[in-house]
Amino acid sequence: MASRSGGVLPVVGQRPAERADAVRNRRKILEVAARMLAEDGAEALSLAEVAHAAEVGVGTVYRRFGDRAGLLLSLLDDTELRFQEAFLHGPPPLGPGAPPADRLRAFLHALVDRVEAHPDLLLMTENTTPGQRYGNGHHSARRLHTVMLLTSLRPGADVHYLADALLAAVTPGLVVFQRRHQHRTADEIKSGVNDLLTLL
Repeated sequence: MASRSGGVLPVVGQRPAERADAVRNRRKILEVAARMLAEDGAEALSLAEVAHAAEVGVGTVYRRFGDRAGLLLSLLDDTELRFQEAFLHGPPPLGPGAPPADRLRAFLHALVDRVEAHPDLLLMTENTTPGQRYGNGHHSARRLHTVMLLTSLRPGADVHYLADALLAAVTPGLVVFQRRHQHRTADEIKSGVNDLLTLL
């Protein structure tokens, strides 16, 4: 999707066409893995248990995802693709059709909700080098989207720096720390995001 500045939003997770049964199996495996991850955490995730719960052979899971890390990365890409579809093409205020300020607020709130829904999965993205963390397609898409909205809100400002600063406030590591150690609620974090946006 082309931006007004001529850039292209990198949409992750695009895959070649698959047979209908393969698509069904993949979806079932990812749904089961997401549920087990939410219930028991990443360390407890077993490919054999995922296969049993998804009612497919364990060989199917290994052939499709390779190992546990491959399954987790595929699950991460799948959730990111759904999120990108929501902010690129979904209903407002997260999707097109709302004023830029409303879209930016909804976008940052949605990032908090993503961490709330998938904390352990998203924490994996923080166990990398800065180049890998901030140079991957997931972050690049979020950053470009934020830059586009800020360009409408603050013409002439250093919108690239502002985008980095805003996204830093809703990184998985910080949100998980605020939730688990500072005992802030998700709504309190979103309220803080709103206060931060008033400084723009």
